[in-house]
Amino acid sequence: MLFSSMTLRRNLQTGLLSLLFSVFTIIVIAQDVTLYNPSFEDYPHPGAVNEYNIATEIDGWFDCATYNGFAGETPPDIHDGSNQIESFWKNTMHSAHGRTYLGMVVRDNESWEALSQRLATPLRKGRCYEFSIYLARSDNYWSSRRVDDPDDPEQNFIKPAVFQLWGGTGRCGDRELLAVSDPVDYKEWKQNTFIIEPKFDYHFITIQVFYETPVLWPYNGHILVDGASEFKLVDCDEPEYVVFEREKKEKEIKTRKMPAHKAKSRKTEVFNREKRQNEVDTIVYVRPSNEKILAELDRKTVKKGQRIKIDKLYFEADTTSIGVESYQVLNEVYEFLNDNTDIIVEIGGHTNGIPPHTYCDKLSQARAEAVAKYLINKGIDSERVQSKGYGKRRPISSNSTDEGRKKNQRVEIRIISMDS
Repeated sequence: MLFSSMTLRRNLQTGLLSLLFSVFTIIVIAQDVTLYNPSFEDYPHPGAVNEYNIATEIDGWFDCATYNGFAGETPPDIHDGSNQIESFWKNTMHSAHGRTYLGMVVRDNESWEALSQRLATPLRKGRCYEFSIYLARSDNYWSSRRVDDPDDPEQNFIKPAVFQLWGGTGRCGDRELLAVSDPVDYKEWKQNTFIIEPKFDYHFITIQVFYETPVLWPYNGHILVDGASEFKLVDCDEPEYVVFEREKKEKEIKTRKMPAHKAKSRKTEVFNREKRQNEVDTIVYVRPSNEKILAELDRKTVKKGQRIKIDKLYFEADTTSIGVESYQVLNEVYEFLNDNTDIIVEIGGHTNGIPPHTYCDKLSQARAEAVAKYLINKGIDSERVQSKGYGKRRPISSNSTDEGRKKNQRVEIRIISMDS
C-alpha cells in the first residue's frame, strides 16, 4: 500500500512537472522577439576599420563585411539626428527615433553593407510576425568606398537602394530572405511594415542594404535606417488590410535672437519660436488573403493567345507606381509563372480614350514595364516576360462613361507560348 502511494505521488509529481514544462515551453515559444539597440543609438561616427581591417563597432550589432568577403570596406555610419553636430557626408536628415540613426551604402565595386545580431529568443518556424523599420534617403551622401585607399575620391552615393531582412542560423547568415522593401527613393522617413513567416527557426537576423534589382551594373547608393520594432506575433490567418497611413507630429522649435556683440559685421540673425509640422509616412506590406483573385490563371484551362485582365492592380493616378495593395494579385501571377516554366507571357498596358495618343502610349508602356519588372525582380526569367503598351487603341468598353473608362484602363496578361 505504501509502495502504491509513493508511486502514485511520484507519478503525480512527474505529470505536474511535465505539464509545467509544457506550459513553460509554450510561453517561451509563443512570445514577441525584441532587438537590442533597435534605434542604433551610439556616439555619432563615420564607419571605419582599424589596421587589422576590423570595423568600428555599433552597440549591439556586428558588421558583416568580412563574412561577405568585403574586408577593408567602410562599415555602416552612425549619424547624429539631433542637429547638435554636423552630420557626416553632407547628410542633414533628422532622426526618426532617438538621437542617432544608421547610414548604409551599396558600392559600384559590387560590395554592400550589412549588420547582424543574435536574438535573445529565436524567430520560430511557422509563426507570423509583424516587423517595421523607418527608411529614408538623403539628397547628399558623399563618401568613399575604401578607407585604406587615399586615391579613392569621395562620390555622392545617391541612387536608391533597397532594405533587406535575412534570417540565419549563424552570425551574418542569409538562409532566408524574410523581407525586402521597395527602392527607397523618398526624402522623408517612412515606416515600412512587413508581415513575415519564417520557414525555419532563426537565432540570428541580418539587416542589409542591396541594389535595386535587376541591375546590369553595380552603383553607388544608400539608405538611412532608424527605429526598428520588435517582432510582434500576429495571427497568420488574419489578413492585414491597412495599406497607407500618414501621421502628423508637431514639433516645437526653440529659437533665439543672436546677441549684438556677436553679430558685429554680420547681419543680426533673428529667429522666432514656431511650430513645425512633420509628416511621417507608413508603408504597410499587406498579408494576402486566402481568396484567389485570378481564377482564370489556371494551367488546366489557359490557352495560347488567351488574354486575362489583372484585377485589383492599382497604380497611383497618372504614374507607374504600383500600390502595395496590388502585391497579392502580382504574386499570383509570379507563382503561376514560377510553377509553369514553359509559359511565356506578354504584359499589355491599356489606357482610356481621353488623353492624346502620345501620352497614352507612354503611360501604358511604362505601366506594362513596371508589372514585368516586378515579376522579374521576384525571379522570373526576363525572356519569359515581355511588355507592350497599347495606349488607347484597344478599348473594351465605351469611353463616354466613367465606368467604361475604368474598364479600358487596365493591364492584361497574354499567353504567348506554352508547351502542349
